[in-house]
Amino acid sequence: MPLATSFPVTLRTDDGVRIDAAHTPPGGAGATDVGIVVAHGFTGSWRERSARRIVHVLSGYGGVVAFDFRGHGRSGGESTVGDKEILDVAAAVRHAKAAGYGRIAVVGFSMGAAVAVRHAGLCEGADAVVAVSGPARWYYRGTKPMRQVHWAIEQPLGRWAARVAKRTRIAVGRWDPIPMPPHEAAALVAPTPLLIVHGDADAFFPLDHARQLYEAAREPKELWIEPGYGHAEAAATPELIRRIGKWISSNFS
Repeated sequence: MPLATSFPVTLRTDDGVRIDAAHTPPGGAGATDVGIVVAHGFTGSWRERSARRIVHVLSGYGGVVAFDFRGHGRSGGESTVGDKEILDVAAAVRHAKAAGYGRIAVVGFSMGAAVAVRHAGLCEGADAVVAVSGPARWYYRGTKPMRQVHWAIEQPLGRWAARVAKRTRIAVGRWDPIPMPPHEAAALVAPTPLLIVHGDADAFFPLDHARQLYEAAREPKELWIEPGYGHAEAAATPELIRRIGKWISSNFS
């Protein structure tokens, strides 16, 4: 089945960063008043095939606005790896509302999950939040993939490699101040419904991250531990994304 038709959109954040995005109208029986904002993981892009497949499935449940975070792909600026990116989500949510969607769900993967939770806790606009494969806290280095991520962020050669290989431009320097970590932001999300999805085969973040997010959050909240599921977009099956779409629909019924 061909992927759903997406229309390119350029967004502008409150701090003036140009964001490359796409709007996919609802397909089939998708709810015409539901907008779903999709936030990718670190070094990802809405243009990658795995992300486009996710958008295609979610378009069966509403219109979808997918975008590239600052410093990624064709978006402007530099990545702050989860800090100022809440402004990027806010711009996508605004666009979804301007497009006529009255109820907005934000679905984030990995870094995008952390940003989705932080946006929902600190900003307005989301009516439901899904955090897939997300970290609960900053500076986690307990797995080899996360040590490699920190090398890419912190070392000049790593930033060069990320720019050349993944079209990801990373800001130099440490956070100042350190942004609120996702598990603290999760406590502020209610009464917005929060779904936390994590795989027991995630090579980046072990299950204690998902449990820490869930325990910090208040009702309404759900935690799905997915057997055999790896990490973020690349490992997400159409069946899992359909279940996420049905969860969104059930909270908007």
